[in-house]
Amino acid sequence: MNFNHAERVALFIDGANLYSTARGLGFDIDFRRLLDLFQKNSHLIRAYYYTALAEDQEYSSVRPLIDWLDYNGYTVVTKPTKEFTDAAGRRKVKGNMDMELAIDAMELAQYVDHVVLFSGDGDFRSLVEAIQRKGKRVTVASTLKTQPPMIADELRRQADHFIELSALADTIGRPQQDRPPRRETRDDDYEDFDDGGPDGENFADR
Repeated sequence: MNFNHAERVALFIDGANLYSTARGLGFDIDFRRLLDLFQKNSHLIRAYYYTALAEDQEYSSVRPLIDWLDYNGYTVVTKPTKEFTDAAGRRKVKGNMDMELAIDAMELAQYVDHVVLFSGDGDFRSLVEAIQRKGKRVTVASTLKTQPPMIADELRRQADHFIELSALADTIGRPQQDRPPRRETRDDDYEDFDDGGPDGENFADR
């Protein structure tokens, strides 16, 4: 990774997109190890995690992860999902956090030297360009190893640096013996598919 200890760094994690990317690569993210990696290699200012939550449900499978992140060094940003039924009668859930992430990144950019975006969503290309105009470096973390690649080509081209997540699997992945059985997730339950994967997630195995 292209970082140094004097460099002020902020992480912006698109939770749904990172989950889809890691799942496509066949490993689970260990968020403690992820935080440790950047704390050891840079001057980490803030680590943001964005996800939508189904507020009307008594229990959401993502809540245990959200609670853990809140207590262990992450700033968690959430908003309620919106549920609707499409023309075919299928239940769809929308929970796009792009706007919240973009606003926070622009506000914090003046206080950091380097922004790290964990997402492959091509909609973030304009955000990356805007942060670069402020004289900041931007690294994007996603993967080219899945079929199709989880990162949009225009986002990768715009970024100053690209981190291939598959190369970090041994560093930030959860050890195999710590992984509980994975519950099946239906991708067609989610709406708002983008260049980097669906804006929906299932953390039942966290």
